[in-house]
Amino acid sequence: MIILQLSPDRRTFLRALRVLRVHPRLIYPRSVSPTPNGTPQTLLIDADDTLWENNVYFERAIAEFISFLNHHEFTPQQVRERLNEVERESIKTHGYGIHSFANALCNTFERLSVEQLTQELRERIRAFALRIAEHPVEIIAGVPETLRHLAGRHHLILMTKGNPAEQTSKVERSGLKDYFAAVEVVAEKNAGAYHAVAEKYALDADVTWMVGNSPRSDVNPALEAGLHAVFVPHDMTWVLEHEELAAPTKAGQRLLKLDRFADLTSHF
Repeated sequence: MIILQLSPDRRTFLRALRVLRVHPRLIYPRSVSPTPNGTPQTLLIDADDTLWENNVYFERAIAEFISFLNHHEFTPQQVRERLNEVERESIKTHGYGIHSFANALCNTFERLSVEQLTQELRERIRAFALRIAEHPVEIIAGVPETLRHLAGRHHLILMTKGNPAEQTSKVERSGLKDYFAAVEVVAEKNAGAYHAVAEKYALDADVTWMVGNSPRSDVNPALEAGLHAVFVPHDMTWVLEHEELAAPTKAGQRLLKLDRFADLTSHF
């Protein structure tokens, strides 16, 4: 346990917070405006397909791969189903991200094609995935204005999963980082991850919400961890993130379902 001796010198206190890697805006937030319910909240906000487009680029790469494979027995849908299985396996070994996806494409080719996977073919297949990194970060409509509104009223923490280098790069290139008091990149979004973030920042579950497009990673595990949740659906949510929405399980717990990210301004 670390105990800070409170001091009337705010500068000294903030220096101590930096040593402990606690963001000062979580302690001294900017001046907040009145909120619909009168109480500042903590909003954990997802990144991919919540703040910016992501899965659409993977879907394009998959379409290119299926066309390239040109399987004569399996339909495109059957090839996609096999790829989904291989991706689940790849995630267990390689985690999330472009290189894990590239590995899954190559492994799927090996399993389905009668042609041997040469080094040349491997590089051509990997290129379908690696081109995803070349896309600029495409911010979803209404996101900057909504974050500007929310950041003046609440504590915002960006919470995303995936490859740390890839996700950190997107955060930096997005131009949205300054709206957030902290950025958390986790290996997996499950109840344990939400508990860990809540403990790290001493968050009160009664005023903490997870906002995102994925039932599997954003909504359901956050509810399981005792937080509130906001579901903002996206037409291109990754198929491996599909899951039935859970229902709140404790008294006072809430689940909001919105049509778009900008609708958050009506609730927070």
